[in-house]
Amino acid sequence: MGELVRHELADGVATITLDSQHNRNALSSHLIRELAECLDEAEAADARAIVLRHEGPAFCAGADLKERSSASGPPDSSPMVDVMRRLMDTGRPTIAAVDGAVRAGGIGLMASCDLVVVDRSVTFALTEVRIGVAAAIISVPILRRVPPGKIAAAMLTGEVFDADEARSIGLVTHVSDDVAATVAELCDGIRAGAPRAVRETKHLLHRVPTLDRDAAFDEMRALSDELFAGPDAQEGMAAFKEKRRPTWPVG
Repeated sequence: MGELVRHELADGVATITLDSQHNRNALSSHLIRELAECLDEAEAADARAIVLRHEGPAFCAGADLKERSSASGPPDSSPMVDVMRRLMDTGRPTIAAVDGAVRAGGIGLMASCDLVVVDRSVTFALTEVRIGVAAAIISVPILRRVPPGKIAAAMLTGEVFDADEARSIGLVTHVSDDVAATVAELCDGIRAGAPRAVRETKHLLHRVPTLDRDAAFDEMRALSDELFAGPDAQEGMAAFKEKRRPTWPVG
């Protein structure tokens, strides 16, 4: 169990909790290292989904500016990049469960998750320009979710925006009055699907937009034919016919 980040597995769902409340879950090197270790544990446990949540009034305040200002050399951003890549690339659906404010790099961490559930009261701000830097690294996951024109004002001014605005531009997927309940429903839905089907669906959500039309049709036709001929589809169609829940392989 880490000091700043902890991991729990229950009913096939890995829950990773940020708990560095003294600095509003800022992205210190310590927190990022423990977050990577928790991702290792979640993947080793063959979790069906990974939920990233937090303790305290803030999901994440962004970079640990005290640590950055006291460093003797240039910062090493590669561990943060690695964590965001892993949230995006793992075959398991990743869900950010957000009950508190999100600022700067915290938005990049959140945006790296496939699904983002936020409380209606949550606010966001990309404050990098106000301290003389740019939202450079985190622009990668953010701009894969949000058209540049819809987030330009927030990135250029550091202005605060609310949960409804975040959903309208595509930064978050769900605005809820009960984040935990909404996340639980999403996890139930993920568990209802065949593990490989869920993995392939996550992959195609990232893959298809990068392909030209005919290449996408060719690749997805081959995938569809393979899956329909496979054991999961046979079990799923048999369960549908017999009006029962399908029994999926583990992992």
